[in-house]
Amino acid sequence: MDSIQKIKIDELISGKISEYHKNNLFSGQTNPRIFVGMGTCGLASGGQKIWDRLQERLKKGDFTAEIKKTGCIGYCQCEVMVDVKLPGKPRISFKNVDLKAIDSIIDNYIKNGKIPEDIVLGISESYPDAQTFDIPDEMSKVPLFKDLPFFKKQKRIVLKNCGNIDPDSIDEYLAKGGYKGLAKSLKMTSREVVDEILVSGLRGRGGGGFPTGKKWEFALNQKNPQKYIIMNADEGDPGAFMDRSVLEGDPHRAIEGMMIGGYAIGANHGYIYCRAEYPLAIERLNRAIAQAREYGIIGKNVLGSDFNFDITIKMGAGAFVCGEETALIASIEGKRGMPRPRPPFPAVSGVFGKPTVINNVETFANVAEIMIEGGKWFASIGTAKSKGTKVFALTGKVVLSGLIEVPMGITLREIIFDVGGGILNDRKFKAAQIGGPSGGCLPAILLETPIDYDSLIEAGAMMGSGGLVVLDDQTCMVDVARFFINFTRTESCGKCIPCREGITRLQEMLDTFIQSAESEKGSMTLERFKSAIELKKTCELIRDTAACGLGQTAPNPILSTLRYFKDEYEAHIYDRKCPAGKCKSLLTFKINPENCKGCSICKKKCPNDAIVGELKHAHYIIKDKCVKCGVCNDVCPFKAVYFE
Repeated sequence: MDSIQKIKIDELISGKISEYHKNNLFSGQTNPRIFVGMGTCGLASGGQKIWDRLQERLKKGDFTAEIKKTGCIGYCQCEVMVDVKLPGKPRISFKNVDLKAIDSIIDNYIKNGKIPEDIVLGISESYPDAQTFDIPDEMSKVPLFKDLPFFKKQKRIVLKNCGNIDPDSIDEYLAKGGYKGLAKSLKMTSREVVDEILVSGLRGRGGGGFPTGKKWEFALNQKNPQKYIIMNADEGDPGAFMDRSVLEGDPHRAIEGMMIGGYAIGANHGYIYCRAEYPLAIERLNRAIAQAREYGIIGKNVLGSDFNFDITIKMGAGAFVCGEETALIASIEGKRGMPRPRPPFPAVSGVFGKPTVINNVETFANVAEIMIEGGKWFASIGTAKSKGTKVFALTGKVVLSGLIEVPMGITLREIIFDVGGGILNDRKFKAAQIGGPSGGCLPAILLETPIDYDSLIEAGAMMGSGGLVVLDDQTCMVDVARFFINFTRTESCGKCIPCREGITRLQEMLDTFIQSAESEKGSMTLERFKSAIELKKTCELIRDTAACGLGQTAPNPILSTLRYFKDEYEAHIYDRKCPAGKCKSLLTFKINPENCKGCSICKKKCPNDAIVGELKHAHYIIKDKCVKCGVCNDVCPFKAVYFE
């Protein structure tokens, strides 16, 4: 940073800055380079311990190396991931590294060139120096990342740098062509930038899928000297961690896209609204902003131009409703995060009554690449109405979980069975919950559904921000719907009656369906049948009358499960059974005397003394005393306990 203090537009466009940092950082490598996955998933798996062990052995003089941090490459279940690049050789990745494994990597591979085969994952071809290497003989059996099933069908635009560069180094981002998209944009008029985004067909990745170019165009056309642009990094969906991973692994990419958007609409100030539960993302954002300001990329006369732009980070308190644009704006203004009626839309009257554009992290992370490669390039990826790629947090009962980026139009089957490797423990696929609390559950008959905005809505789900939870045949769909309804009920701001009272009523209805059959009285039976009749009607009423997107989409988990898993609702309501065996209040626990060895483990663990029997003789469960906790089933070593 000493030799280049203020970067100019032409230096970025010509590639001079990129080449300078490539040569400065990566040329003439003489020592091994070690990269430790230090995103949230890596740290949760023990990344700090690996980092500390490396530092400890370096101080002892056991070996010599450069050690760098990286974000998450997406293969979260393989964390802690450690990459090693020896001089003149490709970068190789090791998986599930613990203290024993890092010692093995040092002693065997770094010192002696012998690869520990039990923990090797693959050869990473993405590296800032962009060199190509012949694969040496000792690596001939190590697969390339692009050939691994998890990566084979991915196309990485948003995630291209995550896990490959040091997120705390603006120099490494510049070496990868960073801020070239901003420089190109500053050579264009605001109208031309907006037109390029319109050509690209980029739609908002935060859930609704509104065309990004249209939103920017509305704000550009407002004749107001003060405008704002906001990056929504609130990300409140259960199981979603897309935005967090981008900010932790490649913060400059999102910042660059946001700045391009600010220039396009005529805004000179931006807010990054990030939930306080993301401390690592906030730390890296603050560092990235400070670095960019030192290089003349943020502040007055950006890159030597007439464009001025500054950024403020606003930490949210974790309210899901603040993912809604007007609630987010209220929170930034210091008010309680509650939605307001629209119109006026934020593009006309947003923060402090000024024209405002709000896009989420993933949307902004696409923008720089579009400006470099062109709108037509981006539009060539995906489907007719859903362009580009989509990042998903793939979780649940799937073999290969993690963060993935796939082209729009890929089928649900390809994501789950090709990228995700199928269902855990060879269980049967039951459904995919997509779109978070606002989404829906898609059954096996819809595995060929293309993943695009319109197809998902037609199927009864929605894209959402990108959460995708895989469910197997041991999942109770009534319980899944109940979980999401409880989430939206607790996250509702309570402003409008349909959401405040309606979602609470939905929760009560679902609760009656899993009420213990034995403890049920006549009034409860009547309430259960009444709820069964009213359930769908109440969902539709809330959907049509709630004030904001949270309330309008809250019934989706119920509506989609009613549509595709009606038989499970009927089993709960009329037969008083849970086919999946998850609603314990509807189960009857029994002991098979042929399997029971009389070990008395279940008897000792039973909280209500409902199990009787002598040692080494078959035991028996007293039905009237059983509280259906399921502990007996959990602790029985002989699988003698079963339920009906």
